[in-house]
Amino acid sequence: MKRNEFQLRVNFGDTDTAGIVYYPNYFKWFDIAGHQFFRSIGLPPLKLMKEQQIILPLLQADCTFEHPLYYDDVVTIKTEVEEINRKTVKLKHEVFRGEMRTGYGFEVRGWVKEDSGRIFAVPIPDDVRKLLEEEGMGPYVQVNPWLHA
Repeated sequence: MKRNEFQLRVNFGDTDTAGIVYYPNYFKWFDIAGHQFFRSIGLPPLKLMKEQQIILPLLQADCTFEHPLYYDDVVTIKTEVEEINRKTVKLKHEVFRGEMRTGYGFEVRGWVKEDSGRIFAVPIPDDVRKLLEEEGMGPYVQVNPWLHA
């Protein structure tokens, strides 16, 4: 299945008073990594919305926390398609600091059409399904400029 990696640096504002990453940030990072994943395979969410009226709403998310992260840690989020159903895609996310996995989880996103203010799930097209099922990284992997600041 298709996969992607995305890196970021933990900001001071991502931490709690104990200096540990505040747990909702994992879900924020999953969302960022999911959007980066779709960009990496040539399906940027904004382009899908503008050209095909397709949106990718979050339907379900889960996270298991294994080790703490701290301010200024460089985090790698590895994203991979875990499951493709008729109208949904499940993305698995793993968060790493170096070689140590600090947490993991998933998102389930719908393949949803917006038409005249109405939204409704539609089947994932065969060409998109084939793209998601391919092995390896997408052709549009982005280098993260945040790490060089």
